[in-house]
Amino acid sequence: MSFKIIIQLSLALMAFIFSALATWYEGSAILHVTWEWKHTAIFSEIVNGPVKQASDILPIDYFVYAAKFLPTFPLIMLLSGTYLLILIGYILLKRNDKMFSYFLTSIGILFLVLSGFVSNSPTIGLKIFFISFLLIGMISILIALVRIFNNKTKEIY
Repeated sequence: MSFKIIIQLSLALMAFIFSALATWYEGSAILHVTWEWKHTAIFSEIVNGPVKQASDILPIDYFVYAAKFLPTFPLIMLLSGTYLLILIGYILLKRNDKMFSYFLTSIGILFLVLSGFVSNSPTIGLKIFFISFLLIGMISILIALVRIFNNKTKEIY
């Protein structure tokens, strides 16, 4: 593995860890916002049933709260995590352009599906995530198509 790849992995991982910790901290404010438990403590309700006290809230719901109301660090977390995922996919599949293009297409489809889940949210944070998911999905699919097209034209000549 080249030095450039190691630097990219290290920086992306540091950005992801820092933003995840900041998101977790900011999202812990949900413990004090009782009127928001019904709408934001989604995973806690699935696991524990209706949330009646702060101790019923799972830490994963901190991330949901932060994404809805304080989207800066969750967005950095999303972008650095996506970059890490694509970089790891590139490292593992760099010898097979076709498989890497399929990998990018899969990521694109995943993000387009995720954008559908948050498309009707009234909060500004999830509107930002909708646009981000949509853009990442379309860009991933576009890059995959360009790579496939370039490989096809190389085969012809």
